[in-house]
Amino acid sequence: MPTPRKLDALDVRLHALVGGLPRSPADRWLHRLTRAADHGRLWLVVAGLLALRRGSLRRGAVRGVGSMAVTSALVNAVLKTLFRRTRPELGGLGAERLLRRTPTSSSFPSGHSASAAAFVTGVAMESLPAGAALAPVGLAVGYSRVHVGVHFPGDVVAGLAVGAGVAAASQHWWRVRPTDPARVRSTSQAPPLPDGEGLAVAVNPRSGPDDYDPAEDIRRLLPRARVLELSEEAGVEELLTTAAREGARALGVAGGDGSVAAAAAVALEHGLPLAVIPAGTLNHFARDVGLLTPQDAVDAVLAGDAVAVDVAEVNGTPFLNTSSIGAYPEMVRRRDRLSGRLGKWLALTVAAAQVLRTGTPVELVVDGRPLRAWILFVGNCLYTPRGLSPAWRPRLEDGLLDVQWLRADLRFGRTRAVLATLLGISEHSRSYGKFQARELTVLSRSGPLRVAYDGEMGEPATEFRFRKRAPLTVYCCREG
Repeated sequence: MPTPRKLDALDVRLHALVGGLPRSPADRWLHRLTRAADHGRLWLVVAGLLALRRGSLRRGAVRGVGSMAVTSALVNAVLKTLFRRTRPELGGLGAERLLRRTPTSSSFPSGHSASAAAFVTGVAMESLPAGAALAPVGLAVGYSRVHVGVHFPGDVVAGLAVGAGVAAASQHWWRVRPTDPARVRSTSQAPPLPDGEGLAVAVNPRSGPDDYDPAEDIRRLLPRARVLELSEEAGVEELLTTAAREGARALGVAGGDGSVAAAAAVALEHGLPLAVIPAGTLNHFARDVGLLTPQDAVDAVLAGDAVAVDVAEVNGTPFLNTSSIGAYPEMVRRRDRLSGRLGKWLALTVAAAQVLRTGTPVELVVDGRPLRAWILFVGNCLYTPRGLSPAWRPRLEDGLLDVQWLRADLRFGRTRAVLATLLGISEHSRSYGKFQARELTVLSRSGPLRVAYDGEMGEPATEFRFRKRAPLTVYCCREG
């Protein structure tokens, strides 16, 4: 194994080898590249461009910038102080390569390389194609630091390793959503519908991006389907109930999670399969089941491919994702409003602090157990990660209700909850309680409370009964 002295000697020789390369047009471009990356400016511009697109690119921009900020602080405030390595000698370099101002800080590790690796790795964790496209630029930034003479190759390698490691560690605070859909039951209870014949689709024109018209897309993809647009006089339930009574062979919905839950209630009542066309902003249920684009749903309708998924209910009203009592709906609303500027993790922390600071805990009896809680969360199937940011489900057929609550009976409970969210340790914090059940009864000692489910609000009540209903058949193509 090479000794530190031998590695240092190799580093010096490699630096001299790069310094001895003949002049070329690359000198000018590498000089410009290394200056563009000063203080992370290059990556901030790239992040701004990526953030123009919703979804994985925007999440990648947020994760990349966050990783870069942490990496920069770690390298400049900690590592460069610990490893006081002298910068390389510049005597052998031509004037065309030299920077106007030679850095005077420690040479090890390279901050430019660390920032580049942190940003590119963060982007790649959310969007592998975008990360792969940026990787050559990141490596070029690292090499440019050797080319202009201000770092040894070993400084660059160490910087790349540190930046990539910090970005990878961000998974602890903000997990990357898995690409595999949730596990479901297979079923053959859905007929193939050529060109959508026999399908009635309720369309919420107010869901999703402002410039997107799902009705137009559905008419093009499924020309024989009945497209029913929501109005002030008729909502999802009214439109689809009428269609079911008139003989529709299957029901469909294009909208957000609230619209999907309403459509599911009608489909369950009439024993019909449901086509879920992702057209909302978040599409939690559609993503969990594996429907990422309208074309995914269309392909399943044409082929008659379907799956069966769990459905939960509260006081007789079905929900597909989550239900909650207490401050959770307001917390999510504030988080979503802030996440575009702060990123999901920091936005959640700020939202939790704002809501808990002014909120009032609720007194509940959960299956005979007295609880004093800020939030009671009930998920249709087990959610992950645990704590204040449940985001997805590995399974949609486990037959369980996921019960979590933020405790209000602890000293400094609000502060502890916010700190646990900030540090990414909600799953292991005593501030949260959790268990799973197949049925659940919740009594309110705080008077009538409103329950939220899939983005909608129920009527005030003092007793809430949660249970599972018969499975819902959903059009969906699944490999294997």
